[in-house]
Amino acid sequence: MGSSNLSQQPPPEDEWIRTYLKLLPEWQPLALSHQSMIPISISRVNQFDAARLDIEMSAMLKEQLVKVFSLMKPGMLFQYEPELDAFLEFLIWRFSIWVDKPTPGNALMNLRYRDERAMDSIGKVRTGLEGPGLTIAQKIWYCIATVGGQYTWARLQSFSAFRRWGDSEQRPLARRAWIFIQRIEGLYKAASFGNLLIFLYTGRFRNLIERVLQARLVYGSPNMNRAVSFEYMNRQLVWNEFSEMLLLLLPLLNSTSMKKILSPFSKDKSSSSEVDDDTCPICQAIPTIPFLALPCQHRYCYHCLSTRCAAATSFRCPRCGEPVVAMQRHSGLASNTNPNQ
Repeated sequence: MGSSNLSQQPPPEDEWIRTYLKLLPEWQPLALSHQSMIPISISRVNQFDAARLDIEMSAMLKEQLVKVFSLMKPGMLFQYEPELDAFLEFLIWRFSIWVDKPTPGNALMNLRYRDERAMDSIGKVRTGLEGPGLTIAQKIWYCIATVGGQYTWARLQSFSAFRRWGDSEQRPLARRAWIFIQRIEGLYKAASFGNLLIFLYTGRFRNLIERVLQARLVYGSPNMNRAVSFEYMNRQLVWNEFSEMLLLLLPLLNSTSMKKILSPFSKDKSSSSEVDDDTCPICQAIPTIPFLALPCQHRYCYHCLSTRCAAATSFRCPRCGEPVVAMQRHSGLASNTNPNQ
């Protein structure tokens, strides 16, 4: 009995505290490692849509700016198009990325830039979306690469094409410069394609500039969905498909047969019967050179009847539906003629 009572006695009150303090150094590294390695997946469609929306926004601003100079000399603004594009891109960068705000496309897609290099030093992580924005150096290099790089490349290509560096056989230096530009462009396209494949696999860094600067797009708010309405896009797609269907079906429809089908439902039967003998059934005007369609004897303009008979081998009269086999001058002095000749 005495030994059983001793085994059932509770441990000392401070035993839990001592055990906790003993195991705490072992728990903390595991907890921090699990918290700092939260995997997050950013939608690739969101990132591509954000880039496309930024392009559309720049195009809209450019269109409005071009309208301001609509009264100037035609073609004057065309030679300064690279400068205009660089100016608009600089404005978007200045009022978005430079002031730690997302671009218009990123804002609509609930995205922001994060400095991926600083994620290793973060201790406590709750959602995986934490992290500082871009540093000043990253922002400046982003502007140099996007605004300055695109402007320089556009000007270099236009200048080399204007000077005909690729066709100049007498100047080997210009020819070598042209070949060097083409090789640089090929290497950049190959690297961009490789980066695209890596992006589709990992979902990180959609272009080379973001990969070099370690500027990753993450969600700005973990509880916010995409703020884009596809109502206008759906309406536009429906009308485009409907117009294409009409363009495909209208040439296949016979207007004469359709008029014949709808004629019983016409409200102006009395008025149309009164003008049957006076107007041409095709152009609805008084024939200048009247001809009769045989055998129904309805009067037509010569050009209307001959054109329709030449276009359709089995042309039928719109008024009676009889096939027209010949045509005759209304005065009756000329003999019958075959309308298809």
